[in-house]
Amino acid sequence: MSKKDEGENMAAWLLGIKTLKIQPYPLPPLGPHDVRVRVKALGICGSDVHHFKPMVIGHECAGVIEEVGSGVKSLQVGDRVALEPGISCRQCDLCKSGRYNLCPKMKFFGSPPTNGSLANKVVHPADLCYKLPENVSLEEGAMCEPLSVGVHACRRANISPETRVLIMGAGPIGLITLLAARAFGSPRIVIVDIDDCRLSIAKSLGADETVLVSTNIQDLSKEVELIQNAMGCGVDVSFDCVGLNKTMSTALNATRSGGKVCLIGLAQSETTAPLTPTAAREVDVIGIFRYRNTWPLCLELLRTGKIDVKPLITHRFGFSQKEVEDAFETSAGGGNAIKVMFNL
Repeated sequence: MSKKDEGENMAAWLLGIKTLKIQPYPLPPLGPHDVRVRVKALGICGSDVHHFKPMVIGHECAGVIEEVGSGVKSLQVGDRVALEPGISCRQCDLCKSGRYNLCPKMKFFGSPPTNGSLANKVVHPADLCYKLPENVSLEEGAMCEPLSVGVHACRRANISPETRVLIMGAGPIGLITLLAARAFGSPRIVIVDIDDCRLSIAKSLGADETVLVSTNIQDLSKEVELIQNAMGCGVDVSFDCVGLNKTMSTALNATRSGGKVCLIGLAQSETTAPLTPTAAREVDVIGIFRYRNTWPLCLELLRTGKIDVKPLITHRFGFSQKEVEDAFETSAGGGNAIKVMFNL
């Protein structure tokens, strides 16, 4: 950034397929209940580059309060905060019933037409900015967003110390669901993936057993047997963190009668799955969309050390044009990259 641009707010704009450029990003005026936040840490999510309209990307973020609106009493300049990225309308029936994550008028960082937060500064409602405990870093604060997905899924599936869990997929969300399920008390967790490297990471994070599978749908019955043997007893809840026909079919077949399957991953817009035999065994199928009311619990889990997200942060980059491009290439490349973090 040149000297003349030091006072200008800059952001990473997605201008086209695989085309990212750091450009000026004028901020809206500060409302009475808003705060201006200098973004310090932001993680890359797999959804960040799936859009085709020019826009600022990013939504997993934390930063430091620089200015508060006239009506803000809960925060002050200098506070370190984690930002919940979705602003609901607060007026519709879903919002009023507490299910604000399903609000049809949601404005979500980095989801068209709302610009994201991979910028020097953003303006955001104060009540969606959560003060970080002293022993929680800004990077950990940014990780509250993906952690919220795992926490919301565990709440929806009623994970407890009596719940044996199967996780399909050892990507970032699968691994964070593993950490959340353990924090919720699950005594046994088996995780499944097609990549040995990912499975070794899952094992290091506390998975009790791992199962290597293929992409071949013809292997399904054999793989279900391997999963059930690895569990050693019935699977109470399965989390599909991928969202393919095969992973959903495997989860449904591996789950015990009377159990639950929770669909988290959305790799396909439509999924074909064996629902008739599933219904005959009274297996409940539930879904999640983002999260709601999760930041306070996530921060408490981090503060107490019940969840440690630091091992998930595998790569760090600064905020220059080259580093932004390199960061997204690293994230898209998979391999040993789990969570790629920007330090702005």
